[in-house]
Amino acid sequence: MKHPAFNPYLPSWEYVPDGEPYVFDNRVYVYGSHDRFNSYAYCLNDYVCWSAPIDDLGAWRYEGVIFKKTDDPINRDGAACLYAPDVSRGPDGRYYLYYALDHYSLISVAVCDTPAGKYEFYGYVHYPDGTRLGDREGDAFQFDPGVLTEGERTYLYTGFAFGSSPAGPSRGAEVCVLGPDMLTIIEDPRIVAPSKAYAQGTSFEGHAFFEASSIRKNGDTYYFVYSSEKMYELCYATSKDPLSGFVYGGVIVSNNDLGIDTYKPADRPMYYGGNNHGSIVQIGEKWYIFYHRHTNGTNYSRQVCAEEIQIEKDGSIPQVEITSCGLNGGPLPGKGTYGAYIACNLFTEKVESKFTGSMGGNGLWLSADHPIITQDGRDGDEEPGYILNMNEGSTAGFKYFDCKGITKISVMTRGYTRGKLEVKTAWNGEVLGEIQLPHCTIWTKSEAEIHIPDGITALYFTYRGFGNSALLSFTLE
Repeated sequence: MKHPAFNPYLPSWEYVPDGEPYVFDNRVYVYGSHDRFNSYAYCLNDYVCWSAPIDDLGAWRYEGVIFKKTDDPINRDGAACLYAPDVSRGPDGRYYLYYALDHYSLISVAVCDTPAGKYEFYGYVHYPDGTRLGDREGDAFQFDPGVLTEGERTYLYTGFAFGSSPAGPSRGAEVCVLGPDMLTIIEDPRIVAPSKAYAQGTSFEGHAFFEASSIRKNGDTYYFVYSSEKMYELCYATSKDPLSGFVYGGVIVSNNDLGIDTYKPADRPMYYGGNNHGSIVQIGEKWYIFYHRHTNGTNYSRQVCAEEIQIEKDGSIPQVEITSCGLNGGPLPGKGTYGAYIACNLFTEKVESKFTGSMGGNGLWLSADHPIITQDGRDGDEEPGYILNMNEGSTAGFKYFDCKGITKISVMTRGYTRGKLEVKTAWNGEVLGEIQLPHCTIWTKSEAEIHIPDGITALYFTYRGFGNSALLSFTLE
C-alpha cells in the first residue's frame, strides 16, 4: 500500500454504513447509506460515494453527493430517509442505484453513466402490469435491496424480518428477476433465506435472516450475505442457483467479535455491537468483507470498516477478527502516531458492550460512563475522532502493529482526571508500563518509557483512577 489503511477506512468524521463495495475500472467504489453525526435517527443524509485505486486502499477519494433524498418524486419534501442502497451495471453499460425510502414499501431505481456521477431517478421496480413491487396484495415489505446482473437478467434480493412472529408476509429474504430494463419483474419473488419464525429445522436455525440482503458470485457459487437475527453478525449462504437452494454457511464477521475465540472467550464482546450490513468483494487476488461499526454510543452514527477474508477451497469463509488495520494488507508500522478512533476493541470491565442501542427512542443503551468513539463539532465538521469516557476499567484495544525497538509511548488526552493508562499487548495481559495523565482541559501530551516486545502485536490501554479522560491519539517511538 502507498498509504496506510485503517478501520474505519474513511475519515473519522464520515459516517457511511451499509457499505456495498464494487470494483469498476480498477477503482473500488463503496455505496452506502449516510448517517449524521450525533443523530437521532438512521440515514438522515444524502447518498455519497467514496472510491480508492485497487492498488492503494488507503487513498480514498470523496466522489461527492450522488443522489439526494428529494430526487425521488414521492419524497420531494425530504420526509423519508434513504436507506441502504446497492448498485449494478446494467446490460447497457450504465450504473443502476437501487434503494428504499424508509416510509415506503417500494424499491426505487436511479441511473448514471458513470459509477459515481449524479444519479437521476429512473423509476420503481414493478410487475409487467405496472403494479409496483410492494403494492400488490401479499407482497413483503420492501427493504435493503441487493442486486446482481448477469446478461440481461438482474436478481433483486429484498427483505426485512424484524421479530419472530409468523404473522404477515415477511417470511424471510426474497428474490425476483428483473428484465433488461432493470425495472420490470419477469419472475415473481420467492423466498431464499427464512426469517427466525420459519428457520426451525433448516440450516439457518440460530442465524436466520433479519435484513441487509447482498449478493455476490465467486466462480459458479452465489454468496448471499445478510444480517442475521443476532443483528451484529454478517452471515452467508451459498448456492449454485441464484434463485433457490441456499444453504447457511457461517458467520463472516461480528462487529463486536462475538464468536471469535482466538484471543478471548467466544462469548465475550470486545466492542459495542449493533445492526450490521455489508458485503464481500474481490480486490486483486484478495477477498474482503465490508461491514459497519457504531460510534457515539448510539445506533445512528455508523462507520464502515473492512477485513481481509479467506474463501477456502470448499467455498467456506471462516469468521475473521475485527481489527484496526483492515485493508492495510498486514499490520500497521510499529512506529508513528495513530488516532484513537481506530480502536477495534472498546469495553469496560463490566462487559456492557454487547449491544449499542434500541430500534427506537434515542437509540442509547450504553451507560453514560461507557467509553465511546466520538468527535467534536457538528455533522460535516472535519474534526478528528477520539475516545470519550475513559474511566476506571475502560480499555481501548488496537490491532495489529509490527513493532521493533519500541522504547517510549506517548498519548494525547484531556479531561478532569487523576489516573493513569496501563499499556498491555493483550486485553488481559501483563502491564508493560504506565502513563500518568494530567488534569487538563486541552489536549495534552503524556509519555512513559516502555519496552514493547518485537514482532506483530496488539496494544491495549486501560484507564485506572478517578475521573474521566478522553484519548485523542498515541505515538510509538
